Amino acid sequence: MNTAVLAGLLIPFAGTVLGSACVFFMKKNFGARVQKALNGFAAGVMVAASIWSLIIPAMEQSKDMGRWSFLPAFVGFWIGILFLLLLDSLIPHLHLNAEKAEGPNSKLKKMTMMVLAVTLHNIPEGMAVGVVYAGFISGNTTITAGGALALAIGIAIQNFPEGAIISMPLCAEGKSKKKAFLYGALSGAVEPIGAALTILAAEFFIPAMPYLLSFAAGAMVYVVVEELIPEMSEGEHSNVGVVLFAVGFTLMMALDVALG
Repeated sequence: MNTAVLAGLLIPFAGTVLGSACVFFMKKNFGARVQKALNGFAAGVMVAASIWSLIIPAMEQSKDMGRWSFLPAFVGFWIGILFLLLLDSLIPHLHLNAEKAEGPNSKLKKMTMMVLAVTLHNIPEGMAVGVVYAGFISGNTTITAGGALALAIGIAIQNFPEGAIISMPLCAEGKSKKKAFLYGALSGAVEPIGAALTILAAEFFIPAMPYLLSFAAGAMVYVVVEELIPEMSEGEHSNVGVVLFAVGFTLMMALDVALG
């Protein structure tokens, strides 16, 4: 794995770490309006990345199938949805502002389950970065270094607030700033690990690359629809989330086209 690829895998994690470091500089938690804005932004980035960085390249790689070129993307997308549905039911976790945890019954603390929720959210993001870089390494002409970098940067941008959303409430509940930072940073550690494992696995399944790309897209869309959109829409000021969704979507679209 060359230096450029390794740096690309670490960029999203760096976004989480920098966001977690907000605990050292900010005294108050984000307000409800800011949280809606951040969730909307993250949702927009992930949807745009799913389309431009994953689904479209998957279809382009299958264009020799003619009118059936959508099939690998269709199948892979659904496998990604079902995979996250399975993880959602097997891992105890608690979404932001929710009172009841999801998954199997657990005696874990509330904040631990919130960290697990963010970690679960980060799994498909790491896989998405990994599979795109795997496609680039394999010499696939539909995936460029710039396109892979655009995806990594886009996910890093939306990871920044996620790190803060974990570390700052932990500090408010009595954890030291160092421990709160560590918990926030560790919630994003699954991304480079998942990305590296995906690259290693993808090397054995290069012909299945369209399925892998759309699999990552399906997993990301599951997170958006199941978690981010409900959190940005509940209660007042949901229009803030919608506007920032559009900002995130267009920013990720511009990054992918400009760098790809």
